Amino acid sequence: MAETYTVDLYWLPLGADGRSVRVNGRVYEALVALWQRRERFDLYHSALEVTTPEGTYVIEMAPIPDRDGGERGVVAEGPVGTRLAGRLRLFRYEVRRWRGGSIPDVAEAVESPNRISADAAVATRILELVPQVPTHVWGRDELGVHDMWNSNSLIAWLLVRADVHIASIAPPAGGRAPGWAAGIAAAEASAPTAARLLRAVA
Repeated sequence: MAETYTVDLYWLPLGADGRSVRVNGRVYEALVALWQRRERFDLYHSALEVTTPEGTYVIEMAPIPDRDGGERGVVAEGPVGTRLAGRLRLFRYEVRRWRGGSIPDVAEAVESPNRISADAAVATRILELVPQVPTHVWGRDELGVHDMWNSNSLIAWLLVRADVHIASIAPPAGGRAPGWAAGIAAAEASAPTAARLLRAVA
């Protein structure tokens, strides 16, 4: 019998659905690797699927394609690059809690889905938290943790705030998830339990 409540994590190669994003990501990783004097990694972004008796919800951060956010379950928006530019839709992102939605590039997901939880309380808590996520500037290190805010930050923030032990959660071998540490840091700033989880990851 299928479990009624589930939380699944997907690791998606950066730019799986767009060549320019893929190229830019590789250039970014090459420059960061050079600066940090380390090897290059494959870059991943993440998304969640939360299943409840009411249906399956897709949770992710993505560019805003049009003004019909309600049809995609959009619950929050934030600026991209700078807060000033964020006045324009082109420079804004949306946070989706989309019942019946789909992850655009899910066919490209690697080592996914990963079952994070089958606990009703965890699934419900994650869904409740989505509208509360901080809307920091995408691509900026506003938290001062040497990590940018992006889609991985959203997922890490949700998992920590839902009291999921994320120390063992990691992208596929040979990959990394920029923004993950920023999400943990943001959760630490907004919830006492996050401090404990952050120490467990370190």
